[in-house]
Amino acid sequence: MELALQNLLICVILFYTVYYAILGMACRMLKVYVLDVLVPFDFKTRPSWLNTNYKVFLVSMEVAYFVDLLFVLVVEEWVWDYTISVTILHVAITSTVILEFPLTSHWWAALGSGLISMLCGGQALAYCLFKDNFIYPDLDDFERKD
Repeated sequence: MELALQNLLICVILFYTVYYAILGMACRMLKVYVLDVLVPFDFKTRPSWLNTNYKVFLVSMEVAYFVDLLFVLVVEEWVWDYTISVTILHVAITSTVILEFPLTSHWWAALGSGLISMLCGGQALAYCLFKDNFIYPDLDDFERKD
């Protein structure tokens, strides 16, 4: 249990470190010179391709989820579990910081697409890197009882 919580803490720190690093690069690339530190928790920005702040938010979230395939190096084949846990924590932290539960569909769509890409990519990468460690159930002894 202690190892699981330690790994979760490492993954959360990794997630937000990558998120803010990508946020800084996206602000620089899109020439946004005022960085709001609450951007990872902002679900109230109206979605518009004309809104540079929205593009920074969207690029940061999606790229952060993709780059956080680094979770594989911390948790090996348990990427799916930690990905979902970090996402749930992110929703909880967002609700706490903004003092409101996010109900906007564009925020959930961005979060969901990032989650799915990290789940699929992370599990595939974990399988490639740690296929000798994966536990496969032995179904030979499983019998159907009529």
